[in-house]
Amino acid sequence: MNGSVLPEDVLRDAPSFTPRPYELADLELLLSGAYAPLSGFLGRSDLDALGRTGRLADGTPWPVPVTCEIPGEVASALDPADPGRRTLVLTDMEGAPVAAIEVTDVWQTGENRFGIGGPVRRMGDGGHGPFQRLRRTPEEVRALIPPGRVLGVIADRPLHRPQLAQIAHAARTLAAHLLILIPVSGPGPDGLPPEALVRSIFAARDRMPPATVVAVPVLTRGDEMRDALLRARVAAAYGVSHVLSTGDTLSGAGLRVLVPRELAYDNRDGQWRWRDDIPPRNRRLAMTPAEIDDLLDRGFPLPEWHTPPAVARELSRVRPPRRHRGLVVFFTGLSGSGKSTIARNLADAMRENGDRTITLLDGDVVRRELTAGLGFSKADRDRNVRRIGWVAAEVGRHRGMAVACPIAPYEAARAAARRMAVEAGAGFVLVHVATPLEVCESRDRKGLYARARAGQLRGMTGIDDPYEEPVDAELTIDTTTMTVPEAVEMVLGYLVENGWVEPKLG
Repeated sequence: MNGSVLPEDVLRDAPSFTPRPYELADLELLLSGAYAPLSGFLGRSDLDALGRTGRLADGTPWPVPVTCEIPGEVASALDPADPGRRTLVLTDMEGAPVAAIEVTDVWQTGENRFGIGGPVRRMGDGGHGPFQRLRRTPEEVRALIPPGRVLGVIADRPLHRPQLAQIAHAARTLAAHLLILIPVSGPGPDGLPPEALVRSIFAARDRMPPATVVAVPVLTRGDEMRDALLRARVAAAYGVSHVLSTGDTLSGAGLRVLVPRELAYDNRDGQWRWRDDIPPRNRRLAMTPAEIDDLLDRGFPLPEWHTPPAVARELSRVRPPRRHRGLVVFFTGLSGSGKSTIARNLADAMRENGDRTITLLDGDVVRRELTAGLGFSKADRDRNVRRIGWVAAEVGRHRGMAVACPIAPYEAARAAARRMAVEAGAGFVLVHVATPLEVCESRDRKGLYARARAGQLRGMTGIDDPYEEPVDAELTIDTTTMTVPEAVEMVLGYLVENGWVEPKLG
């Protein structure tokens, strides 16, 4: 029943909620049948049994919890005992309905957080986004692939010649059909957008055995063990009998795991062979992801001995040299630290240079134009910084340079701004203007510190509201004795040295 569509009248008065990204990925896998025999999110009895025995309450083996959490205000609208109050509509990140869950269980998991369990049923037309034609269900894929052994490869990174040689060897040894499973619910471990990852895999198809390619909505949770167990379960649902390990694949769901030996490039004839079969003077080892990223960042071509030209073209399209890539320069610091002055002068210097399109997101202007109505509570400060981060990331997505200078006192909001920029394919440079509080107070151009000290202003960062100093800033500046031109030159020097900006001539 998990793929059926509910009539609209059943859902008219139901509350709605947008789950977190990994819960949305789990929801898609539940709806497609990739998590069979599960038909919904697990309730307390299944979770208790899973923790004790590694099985669901009915004795079915299952590797790890598949759960969904909601806030207290949504939970208060639900009552599993009341047929009229047990349905919850689950929406995607844009608010479009994806599924309805018939809530059979609600329990508290933390402060104002509640778990819900129950079967899910699809709503709408099955989703949108690029490469929908590749999002086949396990049932559809099993009907397509030939009988016999199936070698599964979970391709969460581009396939270079070493990986392609491993795949070809394994498929030939097993006499197996090749099934490539591409995770598409979010950026890969190297930050590559899912649509770019799909294009890079297709660019390598002429270098691999005949294969079926499927896009699967799996998303990492940051727990390697849990991710690997669920990926094994998904692969088995698609008909995989053997899986080629990429370093984090575990056995499970009846799969045979192949752990490949290390390959090396043989300079004598240009072939990839087992490393130990090539004399050291004649072999080149596979490049690391960091080495590949460094070449792309600096605008150097990926060597053909390591990467097929078609794959290299796709990677250079999505990851151009840093000087041509979008960039967010994000200043943070106390009021009066000098961050806005430095940011404005940096933007002016870049406009004079003419190398980039510049968008300045000044704190006061943003408060007036973008975040009017927000106060200075912690929640509103976070919303302010996240909105700035979203706009800056969109500027970066389109290869522009955004210069932002809010106070941004909280680490979580700054981390969210960095994440949005990276997911948009842009760079992110955090500049901490670490001018001491006493110096900032002595400047106090707006009189804010004086009012805060007199008790006339509440929530002043550095006085009665904390400033969480960054531990991940790319650059730290103290303007106590530094002039504005010197500070701007320091930032420009960093950008030039790291390839984000072309050096000035003359």
